[in-house]
Amino acid sequence: MKILNLTQHPATAEQIEQGVFDVPQEFKAQLCALLTFVSRPSRIEVVQRANALALFADQFNSAGDVMIGGAPFLMPFLHERLEHHCMTPYYAFSERVSVEEALADGSVKKTNIFKHVGFV
Repeated sequence: MKILNLTQHPATAEQIEQGVFDVPQEFKAQLCALLTFVSRPSRIEVVQRANALALFADQFNSAGDVMIGGAPFLMPFLHERLEHHCMTPYYAFSERVSVEEALADGSVKKTNIFKHVGFV
């Protein structure tokens, strides 16, 4: 399975192993601009962005599978537009792994690592 990464973040090694691929670097800024809202959008703007993202994805995705994620208010509209364009949206599922490290000063540093385990 090949899955286009339609998020602002690069695909992880685990995602790449499962067939995820990023948009070509020369188009990354365009993708980020479509995904980023600098002020509260109207419903019309959200719908327009979702449609623009579906058209953007269509350029790179002959397989039709797309990994999406980002602003929760955009995802339902993007999901619908991708399906309208005959693409299947997937959401990454990650497992949170906490790692604690005792520091020399007696404090404890806790780090959460999100490990990709599959798609929904």
